[in-house]
Amino acid sequence: MNVVELLGLPALEEQLKRLEPLLVESVVTGDGFLDEVTTHLLAAGGKRLRPVLALATATAGARPATREDLLGAVAVELVHLASLYHDDVMDEATMRRNVESVNSRFGNLVAIVAGDFLLARSAEIAAGLGTEIAGLLASTLGELCQGQVAEVRAAFQIGRSQDDYSNAIAGKTASLMATSCRIGALTGGLPRSEIEAFTSFGRYFGMIFQVRDDILDVVGTEAELGKPAGQDLAEGIYTLPVLLALADPVAGPELRPLLGLPLGQPERDKARSIVAESGAIEESVVVARRYAELAAAAAAAASGPSAALVTGFADLAHSLVDSLPSA
Repeated sequence: MNVVELLGLPALEEQLKRLEPLLVESVVTGDGFLDEVTTHLLAAGGKRLRPVLALATATAGARPATREDLLGAVAVELVHLASLYHDDVMDEATMRRNVESVNSRFGNLVAIVAGDFLLARSAEIAAGLGTEIAGLLASTLGELCQGQVAEVRAAFQIGRSQDDYSNAIAGKTASLMATSCRIGALTGGLPRSEIEAFTSFGRYFGMIFQVRDDILDVVGTEAELGKPAGQDLAEGIYTLPVLLALADPVAGPELRPLLGLPLGQPERDKARSIVAESGAIEESVVVARRYAELAAAAAAAASGPSAALVTGFADLAHSLVDSLPSA
């Protein structure tokens, strides 16, 4: 998925080229070992989705990004990277972005402390951008932690509700997407009404992104995901497609006995097959599409930016859904 291409804002390509050296510069300390750890996932690449949201909102693709715009984008990407370091420890993951995960290569303790270092650098950068952005990033970290704790508490709970799921992903995923847009709007000097509109867009967009990710965990391949398929199922994280399959009168009785405990590969494959062959994927796509419509409406409420940005954001939200199986 080429986010810049989907947005239709060619100027973002140049802005992202300027972003990469700043990302590296922000985490390099001169300590060879720590630098190797902190740049490990940076070197593996990534979509840079959160920086794209921040830079697109700040510039509307119509002017060069300022240093403040770029630093805002760096701050949100460092939070995202830190969350990946920590998530992989909790998940005991061995692969991330088609390379060995940080915890697998360097150990859990190093991965946790390196993740903390990335959060510290993000906070330092945000503080340099002003008290509003510093406070915003701090509150977002709180939301991320709340969402992650909610998910951990729900592990292996077959009775997890769809509301519980939605509240967890609003914290662990959508909050940082919303903050990416909001920081871009702040560094870009947009009026308050537009700041609020783009923040809402980012929140809805984050909900689409996580629902999409959870669908792909069931129907995707390891090559597509950059990590083992069905990992959430195996670890007892019952996402929207699984919850909908459990509620299905045909699939539910077959799926339920497999869940509630860690799954080996045969059981994981069987559970994935049951969910994929039920109507749960189609129902999950409907939920994602509803969020896409809300995201497009939120972007349209920002009257000031160029029409290209509003259209680009709407197209991006819908493209995430349209690319899904059964969409």
